[in-house]
Amino acid sequence: MITRQLTHPDSIVVVGGSNDIHKPGGKVLKNLVDGGFNGKLYVLNPKEDEVQGIRSYRNVEDLPDVDLAIIAIAAKYTPDMVEYLTQYKNTRAVIILSAGFSEENHEGKLLEDRIVETVNKVNGSLIGPNCIGVLTPQHHSVFTLPIPRLKPDGCDFISGSGATACFIMEAGIPKGLTFANVFSMGNSAQMGVEDVLKYMDENFDPKKDPKIKLLYIETIVKPDLLLKHASSLIKKGCRIAAIKAGTSEAGRRAASSHTGALASPNAAVDALFRKAGIVRCYGREDLISVASVFQHPQLKGKNIAIITHAGGPAVMLTDALSEGGLEVPPINGKFADQLKEELFPGSSVANPIDFLATGTAKQLGKIIDYTNNYFDHIDAMVVIFGTPGLQDIYDVYEVLDEKMKTTKKPIFPVLPSILTAEKEVEAFVGKGRVFFPDEVTLGKALSKVYFTPEPADTGQKLPDIDNKTVRRIIEQAENGYLSPGDVGRLLDASGIKRAKEVVVQKEDELPGAVSQVNYPLVMKVVGPVHKSDVGGVTLNLNSAEKVKNEFRRMMKIDGAKGVLLQSMMKGTELFAGVKKEDRFGHLILFGLGGIFIEVLKDVRTLLSPVSMTEVLREMKLLKSYKMLEGVRGMEGVDKEKFAETIVRLGALVRSAPEIVELDLNPLLGSAKEVIAVDARIRIEK
Repeated sequence: MITRQLTHPDSIVVVGGSNDIHKPGGKVLKNLVDGGFNGKLYVLNPKEDEVQGIRSYRNVEDLPDVDLAIIAIAAKYTPDMVEYLTQYKNTRAVIILSAGFSEENHEGKLLEDRIVETVNKVNGSLIGPNCIGVLTPQHHSVFTLPIPRLKPDGCDFISGSGATACFIMEAGIPKGLTFANVFSMGNSAQMGVEDVLKYMDENFDPKKDPKIKLLYIETIVKPDLLLKHASSLIKKGCRIAAIKAGTSEAGRRAASSHTGALASPNAAVDALFRKAGIVRCYGREDLISVASVFQHPQLKGKNIAIITHAGGPAVMLTDALSEGGLEVPPINGKFADQLKEELFPGSSVANPIDFLATGTAKQLGKIIDYTNNYFDHIDAMVVIFGTPGLQDIYDVYEVLDEKMKTTKKPIFPVLPSILTAEKEVEAFVGKGRVFFPDEVTLGKALSKVYFTPEPADTGQKLPDIDNKTVRRIIEQAENGYLSPGDVGRLLDASGIKRAKEVVVQKEDELPGAVSQVNYPLVMKVVGPVHKSDVGGVTLNLNSAEKVKNEFRRMMKIDGAKGVLLQSMMKGTELFAGVKKEDRFGHLILFGLGGIFIEVLKDVRTLLSPVSMTEVLREMKLLKSYKMLEGVRGMEGVDKEKFAETIVRLGALVRSAPEIVELDLNPLLGSAKEVIAVDARIRIEK
């Protein structure tokens, strides 16, 4: 929990405070003093009576009561210190800068656990261990640099890594990126990134609090908490971007189904972030660019005008925007002709609007005015303006700043001459502006922000299913793959339409089974998991003799327990499946079947439960979506029924969380119906 003593302490003690500002205990004290902490500030140092002009106590017993303790002593001494402070000095917040805990070895983990237990006993707050501290307007409790000038409309930044937080601030501040509060969580022994976000959500004041939240996460311990409070903040008007590190394919578990092979921790993170409305980033510059986009007015449409005096960057930006799904549409007509008359001969207004290397500040102002007032199909502008160093360009950036104040369309400035025009760029940033040094990075960030969906509606009611039947089947079944009969009954109970099928275990049962399904038939071996790999699937059987011969052959397959008979059906092959991912719950994957899943892996992944709106939105992002609509005379698929099947899978796994893998592969879709032709379900109780 986050206490008042952590966020707004009346008193702070630096345990291990030093006159040596090259040590954490000395530097954090200096930062507190330089940051203007206006409460009572103490030092605990057994060798000093005064440190950096601050009263120092040699013995903890002599220390007055203190709200917040910042600890910079060896790990082995820390648990005893925390116990004494919380028990006898009413300390209810602790920041541990020291390393040597769970990140190092088992003994360190035991020390850390003891500290957490101590702090929890008094309902206190613990940040760290092994962190750089906390940076807020109330107190600069960090031992590092840089210390940005904190602004209420800057970014709240919560980082699992102190070094990463420093590097991101280091790179972002010169570009004009501003910060409001910075929390470095270190080992996250008591609280992680999710807990701080929860605090920010539950105490959010829309009139005062920052509306941009940046996250660096290495381990998502509480995905439900992250989803709930990120979604809530975004619905309150905030914008959130996050890096989730440590999701490489090397971390994927072995799986025996299509769904299990396609799903991964990385897919789970993607699904969680999309459901929450978080913009996912993959590196420091990526996060900085997205955060800088956030500090400009929101992009309301896809059409971008590129205004430049340098052709190459405009071409590269056009490519980046187009690849990201945004557009650089042509500009023409009488107003375009009028604008061209205002520019030097050789200029182009076709978009990109290129007003040549000799272009002036006055011309830039004209271009922005025309784009803002007359080119109605344009939603935003990117201005690329550097310099070869022949003359100062303060006037250009003055015009750019003024126009950014008055235009109704967002303007994103790309200022590439960060050395040649260093002073002019600094002056621009000094006006409170944020700029982008690279046009391609901006283009990717704009696309990423624009196409990140709004938070999903998690309050929608799930479809009604026969929960009693589902629970009875699950409770009676053993771990592993369910029998075809149990699979069919689960699908029926969930309202998922399936093909008529009969399982035969003895040859004399064949005539009765064939009479229940129509020729031509499909026969599938029951038992082996990968039927096709062992020759366990035969299509288009149209006589009793062929059915009998195939039955005999399949029953000789190793592991065969029976043969399933089904009518041959026609339609577009679809796929849907479920994979249970540690901590995240159930992932639902879907797309077209056949080559689209086997080779192209054209699937979308959602975090269960899902709504119709969510599924239909994601469905449009399939590369093969046009095939669902029908192309070249092919019949399309009823997308609503396909989406309903996926939503019902969410209801099924909510009722049966023991399901760890589920495949509907294929589903056959047509303009009239979507039917499960083959299904398998594995459970673990």
